[in-house]
Amino acid sequence: MNSRAFLNKWSIRSLVVLFLCIVGVWLDRIKDRWYVFDPVALNLLAQDAIASHPNDTAGMIQHIVTNLSSTYPATQVRINLDSDEWMFNNAGGAMGAMYIVHASITEYLFIFGTPLGTEGHTGMHLADDYFNILVGEQWAFSPGQLEKEVYTPGMAHHLPRGVAKQYKMHTGCFALEYARGWIPLMTPFGVADGLTSTLDFYTLYIMAKVTLREMGGNLLVGKI
Repeated sequence: MNSRAFLNKWSIRSLVVLFLCIVGVWLDRIKDRWYVFDPVALNLLAQDAIASHPNDTAGMIQHIVTNLSSTYPATQVRINLDSDEWMFNNAGGAMGAMYIVHASITEYLFIFGTPLGTEGHTGMHLADDYFNILVGEQWAFSPGQLEKEVYTPGMAHHLPRGVAKQYKMHTGCFALEYARGWIPLMTPFGVADGLTSTLDFYTLYIMAKVTLREMGGNLLVGKI
């Protein structure tokens, strides 16, 4: 290959990369127009579920799903009503189970928790994460903190995009987790443990199947 051809090839590649970067920055600036859920409203919903169903985690979950499905029409956003569709989730060294209530390109809603307790790394994401405690207790800390953060039922633990923490969920802790940002970019964190540690490929398959089904369903109604 002569020098001119080499230069042309890399010039084209550089322009493509530059174009993709510009498009990415532009999309990141306007992504909030596709958000449907509100962190404050979801926290109030979690608090209402706790007050309406004390000591009844299943009742809290059903309360949340029923409220969401009645608040947001199916023509606007897809809510997964199958509250029996639970699966394992291993990420950042922590293990629990999750029920995917909603998944789209820019938002997700999970019920996540474990009756046994777990701890691990939150991951560092290009999304804001809101962890609304329903039952139990969660602890967290960032490097340099000498005292732990404590989150109890009704409280929301906000993890801003680009921030990472260690966290611990005590025995019998379940939460309504809401993330807003570029959800597909969180995928490597969500599957890394399954690919390199647990080798639970069946769970990875179920997680991918449900996530893609929900994202596809939301795209069909115009929810990005």
